[in-house]
Amino acid sequence: MTDAHASPFSGPPLKLFNSLTRELEIFQPVHPGVPGDPANPPEARVYSCGPTVYNYPHIGNMRAYVFADTLGRTLSFKGYKLTHVINITDVGHLTDDADAGEDKMEKMAAEKAQSIWDIARHYTEAYWADVKALNIRQPAHWSIATDYVPQMIEFAKAIADRHCYELEGGLYFDTSTVANYGALARAKTEDGEGRIEEVEGKRHAADFAIWRKTPPGETRQMEWDSPWGKGAPGWHLECSVMSEALLGFPFDIHTGGIDHREIHHPNEIAQNQAHSCSDASGARIWMHNNFLIERSGKMSKSAGEFLRLQLLIDKGYHPLAYRLMCLQAHYRSELEFSWEGLGAALTRLKRMLKFIEVQRWKEHEKTGQPVRSQKDAKPLPRSEWHRFAILGYLGDFEAAISDDLNTPKALPIIEAILGDSAISLTDRWEMIATADEVLGLNILRMDRADLRVRPKVATISEAEIEAALTRRKEARAAKDFAASDKLRDELIAAGVEVMDGDPLGWDWRLGD
Repeated sequence: MTDAHASPFSGPPLKLFNSLTRELEIFQPVHPGVPGDPANPPEARVYSCGPTVYNYPHIGNMRAYVFADTLGRTLSFKGYKLTHVINITDVGHLTDDADAGEDKMEKMAAEKAQSIWDIARHYTEAYWADVKALNIRQPAHWSIATDYVPQMIEFAKAIADRHCYELEGGLYFDTSTVANYGALARAKTEDGEGRIEEVEGKRHAADFAIWRKTPPGETRQMEWDSPWGKGAPGWHLECSVMSEALLGFPFDIHTGGIDHREIHHPNEIAQNQAHSCSDASGARIWMHNNFLIERSGKMSKSAGEFLRLQLLIDKGYHPLAYRLMCLQAHYRSELEFSWEGLGAALTRLKRMLKFIEVQRWKEHEKTGQPVRSQKDAKPLPRSEWHRFAILGYLGDFEAAISDDLNTPKALPIIEAILGDSAISLTDRWEMIATADEVLGLNILRMDRADLRVRPKVATISEAEIEAALTRRKEARAAKDFAASDKLRDELIAAGVEVMDGDPLGWDWRLGD
């Protein structure tokens, strides 16, 4: 590093918005490594709140993981060794984030008449399938809450005498015993947090459960012995325990949805302060993505056919079109979902791939020689960026993502690189490969055919589509426009959107 504010590659400093201070801050790792020693690079340690695996994740949930993945990719791009942890909540999370009531996992197990362990396994695997479909990189650790219950009990024992009190329902954290409770939410009032229901005997409205006792006469599928009786840990306890166990306190960045900023993360910070006997929040930077808004109300899991990634796929949209849709908005901005917006993102992605293929075709037509495949391109090491310094594309791209992950500003730079005919195709592919390490869109690894996702309701086969398109091409060549129009109408009736004006002559997609 050239100075304390530079990235390991001496590029522009990475600035991130810290929800705790409500300010942009220059990222400075807790573990800076040894400058100039590739064997000891600076490390970035990140913890992301993962799903509660009682149901399928909806696309709003998945926006949080696209954001966390973009953050992780940016840290890697900037030269940090990334240690990323995402937890799986399979116990302790009650309905409506309340202090009393039903555990989400227990409730779903009862509704499905299945083992809670089977419920957890099924929805964890479904979540992981969505992670893979969205090209989200695997973290260093998937931390499963039930694997850490003994550590949770020890953590609670360590803070119980000074910070907790016991009620009939369990062990509660006294929020008055830590400094500046609720500073992250900035919503502290005399009445406390409105979303937390009243529990008889609580000292303060914002106090929350560390351990919940199993009610007399009941047996839960997930319960453990503890000094406060048989029961299960509170939801907030797991993240404090697992982040400390896997990353150590303090670590660099904690991420989650903006809904976590109001209750879950303030409670987590309070636990961390109590355990460390200091005002330290556990993470130095707390980052939150904003909501995905869907006006019809189908974002809620109580809506039946709620908006999950598989529904988008069933309607013929490639999952990376949704990733692109997320990247088109800044992570701290609300993003409104619409089918038209998703379709526009798919078209944008398709145009990028089409442009790559057309440019390769034109190069082959011009030279008569085989053209190197874009799929062979590798990201450029920083030492080779000087070849493109006069163009400034990679510098502009890095400046955009270093400015609090400004992906909306970074995306047009990709398209500008693609369209710059003054640069050789090989150089363009390498520049795109470098930038796509951050965006994760697989721009150089896919063909347009990969974007053809067959809608669940489609009845026509791909072979029939290709045969009809061949006949239509022949009719147009013979200037038999009546036959061409008839074939087009038949394809439209079958749900096939024909894309004219393609020099490669084969582009189409199945509509909804």
